[in-house]
This record gives sequence, structure tokens and C-alpha cells, in this order.
Amino acid sequence: MKLSFKKRSSSEPVKYITLGKDGKKYEFIYSPTDGLRVNSKKQDIEIIDDADGFTYIKFKNKKFPVEVIEQNQNKFVILINGVSYNYTVETPLSYQRKQIIEKTMKKSKTGFVSAPMPGKIIEVFAEENAIINEGDVLLILEAMKMQNEILSTISGVVKKINIKQGDNVNKDDILLEIRQ
Repeated sequence: MKLSFKKRSSSEPVKYITLGKDGKKYEFIYSPTDGLRVNSKKQDIEIIDDADGFTYIKFKNKKFPVEVIEQNQNKFVILINGVSYNYTVETPLSYQRKQIIEKTMKKSKTGFVSAPMPGKIIEVFAEENAIINEGDVLLILEAMKMQNEILSTISGVVKKINIKQGDNVNKDDILLEIRQ
């Protein structure tokens, strides 16, 4: 997938808000006259497309290869210089809407454990109605011939197990529900 910015005929700035996986907020404003600003700081960043179809970001006189690996609505996985980054891109209006919804919603007392990558369930250690602690091993997920321990991120009671040994799962599939 190619990285691109839409060309605009007007001189009106384009504004996006990006949320990293850590929840950190970055505000990008691009203006044809003023260039790119990230969190109000002017950045000397240039996007270069070469003749072979590759895209690079030029920053501080260094070129870094960049590629959009995955896009699901407003969520992106971007590979920059061989390292992948997960981002959620919001318009200012959608970001404001998201904040209002989060404030008005009651905090759920149910936590979900989702698959961090596609793979096969090798073994399930958790049982429904069992009490578990944060950091307990819940299951083994095999992906790319490697076995990965999936740990609980919260303490509570296992409410529902959605998988069994031998199941194949996709990234972000809900594996277990844990009530705090």
C-alpha cells in the first residue's frame, strides 16, 4: 500500500490527529504555504516517491523507507525503516466525538484478551469461572512456527472462553472475556 497525501487545490491547512498505540496524541497540520507542523513544531519532512515505486521520508537529511502494511478503517500499521508502528488517525471532529463518547460511557468491568497476531491455539490453561491474576499465562498461541504465551493483562474471573485447542485465530479475535 502506498503512502500518500491528497493534493488540495486550496491553501487551507489539512489537520489530522494521530493516536499511537501508547495513547499518545500527535497533531499533524499540513499547509501548502507553511509545510508540516507536528504538535505546533515546524518539521522539515519530505515524502519522496522514487522511479521504482518505493516511498521514502526525508527527515534531517536522511532517507527512511516507509510503507503502509495494513489499513483497517482509520487504523494503520506503517513500516518505517524496518520497524512497524500502529496508529489510529482521526480528524479533529472524530477525535472530539471519541473523547465525548469515552467520558459518557461507563467503564466496562469486563476485559477482553484478543489475539495479537494470527495463529493456532496450542494449549488453553484458563478455565471458565477460574480466578486469575494479572500476568498469568492464559494460553499458548503458535504463530510463524513460534509458540507465544498469551498473558492476562488484568486480574479477575474468566467469564467466557471463545477458543479451544487446535483453533485457528486471526489478529484481534477475542479469545477470552475476564470480569474484574
